[in-house]
Amino acid sequence: MKILVDINHPAHVHFFRNPIRLLRDGGHEVVVTSRDKEMAVPLLDALGIRHMMLSVQKKTGGLFALGRELIARDAALYRVVREFKPNAMAAIGGTFVAHVGFATRVPSLVFYDTENATLQNAITYPFAHRVLVPRCYGAWLPRQSERYAGYHELSYLHPDRFSPDLSAAVASGLDPAVPNFFLRTVSWNANHDIGERGWSAKLLDSLAKRLAALGKVHISSESELPAELSRFKFAGKVADVHHLMAYCRLFVGESATMASECAVLGVPAIYAANTGRGYTDEQEEKYGLVKNLRDFDIGILDRAIDEIFAQPADVWGSRRKVLLQDSIDVAPFVVDTILKHAR
Repeated sequence: MKILVDINHPAHVHFFRNPIRLLRDGGHEVVVTSRDKEMAVPLLDALGIRHMMLSVQKKTGGLFALGRELIARDAALYRVVREFKPNAMAAIGGTFVAHVGFATRVPSLVFYDTENATLQNAITYPFAHRVLVPRCYGAWLPRQSERYAGYHELSYLHPDRFSPDLSAAVASGLDPAVPNFFLRTVSWNANHDIGERGWSAKLLDSLAKRLAALGKVHISSESELPAELSRFKFAGKVADVHHLMAYCRLFVGESATMASECAVLGVPAIYAANTGRGYTDEQEEKYGLVKNLRDFDIGILDRAIDEIFAQPADVWGSRRKVLLQDSIDVAPFVVDTILKHAR
């Protein structure tokens, strides 16, 4: 079979890296197309995944810039599909593969977990051959959809796929002698972020200084950090960040993906952002591994941190065990789904 995988974000690289390997190990030909957004291209390169870059994310311009990129990227992907002639295409979010697949009659498999991407989903789902979502997904779905027992992050952080490496964590900045804390801020320029705003510089400063008094702080930020916080900047290899996260005492951030990554690793997470996700809600309500905050300031964050610190240290591993018992290894599910629908 000939399979095309479209990558539009760093998290998509992680999601598909094991399915790509499994497909190739099974004798299938895989072509990867990419988008230059944040660290997606460097991550593909670091993992040795050959790819064709079709577009570059514009950091300004809002909805108009995204619309221009949509048209240009649809056209670029159409040309690749006409030449490669894949039996199936797959992507997270999947707007481009859905449109091009509909036009070329190539099955498009759209994996997604973001309910508040209402505009994107409205122009994607009706054109997709199949939409695959976690069981906890809480928004509208088309008739041609399917739920599965798991999360995107279990495609690459399931224990059958990933084992934390202490030496890689130390090389990425971990100080094993003290508690380590991971903070994440985002740029809020994705299509589902239009109209959203993130943490203030004052909030990040207060949070970093509080946790720095207790151990070592690592900040991953999509925007340039203020000079006074530059000493906390994550300086490890982007491909090794999960090794560091696995050894952290706590995650606090605006990234739902990273909060979920920590949850499946057994690291307590605080997801502090204006919009929620079905998967982080489930990870809080069912497993107690995530604390979701919608209205937040340093006082609210401090109380949430205190609640987590008050828990016995071994509770997080026990809760992770229950989560894993309820979930599948997502990577082979992705492969099986792609091959099942390929023509």
